[in-house]
Amino acid sequence: MSDGGADPRRRVPRTDALLAEPSLVAAAVTVGRDRVRRAVRQAQERARRGEIEPAAVPDAALAALPPSVPRVVLNATGVVLHTNLGRAALSEAALAAVTAAAGYTDVELDLGTGRRARRGRDALDALAAAVPAAEAVHVVNNGAAALVLAATALAADAEIVVSRGELVEIGDGFRLPDLLTSTGARLREVGTTNRTTLADYAAAVGPGTGFVLKVHPSNFRVTGFTSAVPVRRLAGLGVPVVADIGSGLLVSDPLLPDEPDAASTLRAGAALVTASGDKLLGGPQAGLLLGTAELVERLRRHPLARAVRVDKLTLAALAGTLGDPATPTRRALHVDAAALRERTERLRDALAAEGRKVEVVSSVAVVGGGGAPGVELDSWALSLPERYAGPLRTGDQPVLGRVVRGRLLLDLRCVPERADGLLRAAVLAVPGDD
Repeated sequence: MSDGGADPRRRVPRTDALLAEPSLVAAAVTVGRDRVRRAVRQAQERARRGEIEPAAVPDAALAALPPSVPRVVLNATGVVLHTNLGRAALSEAALAAVTAAAGYTDVELDLGTGRRARRGRDALDALAAAVPAAEAVHVVNNGAAALVLAATALAADAEIVVSRGELVEIGDGFRLPDLLTSTGARLREVGTTNRTTLADYAAAVGPGTGFVLKVHPSNFRVTGFTSAVPVRRLAGLGVPVVADIGSGLLVSDPLLPDEPDAASTLRAGAALVTASGDKLLGGPQAGLLLGTAELVERLRRHPLARAVRVDKLTLAALAGTLGDPATPTRRALHVDAAALRERTERLRDALAAEGRKVEVVSSVAVVGGGGAPGVELDSWALSLPERYAGPLRTGDQPVLGRVVRGRLLLDLRCVPERADGLLRAAVLAVPGDD
């Protein structure tokens, strides 16, 4: 018998029936049953108002829930260390190490003796082996924390002597002077924005000096009438030199001649080097501290060290990264431009066979992540109409490119070759009519 005149609201599924839907049961495992229940009730109200069909309530509730995990994005921007995409992509070895560390591990236990052991010794031993010039190493949760720990342990109620030209802003409005003075240290600025001499530092160093800070301006360049003092000359001032090299390059790389590395900086006389783990090292977010045994031990034993302690998953990822130097970051930086062009042309041909008008154009990639400013990497990209940018960014497989003069460029430098099929499918999912 037809219910033609019946109130359509009667057809809205009951809450208990919706919460038993397999897709919503699975969602509740990751985002929580209360959040799923709220989404269900909101979808039911939409159906009662006639905004959606009653049969669409389960899908509407599911669509209103946040993703259970971060979305995997194909980085086709040509920016190797894209801060908004999480900077360095982890290597297969690092991923395997993280998976292994997800359960119970010997992160702080000697299985042979059954007693407590040095926390994260595998990662620390690997870092020490990678930079033999360091007498000791320590790891905290990010690069800023490494510098804050150094300032707190070595210069609380003392002065940090630093060049005015190196008082940088590190991103999202955070400024180095604010970071350092928050520890109780006092800044003694020397020199000018564009020129600082050894005499400027020498005149400022005295009994109240905790250390001299040398900061690599890794996210900008100052050119023209400039001068700066290298670590090897600062090391003769009679106080510790702390060098924040920023990008996490452990040893020199001919591709990046102006980027300081930890090994060379320590050999030049720095007592302590701080750096990030998720930049040129190609590892997880971490703050690396390398230096003399005496200074590193002071930092390790400081009460603040506990507050910035790194977790077991990061330690595992760091150990995996250091054990496998062929990281995605290194591969992306050093990819052969000719091979990249051939690969891009193959993808163009595959898309053209499906009726898409795609060009291959020369491109310029960059390091990104606040590292190696001014370094340009010859690259190649697919060129598509700009209208593809939004649908690709919001599709089932998000793809992020860059728009240049009305065209969307998809640079494959940072896209794993195994993902070419995903990229092709994502482009074809955008309606044609080019």
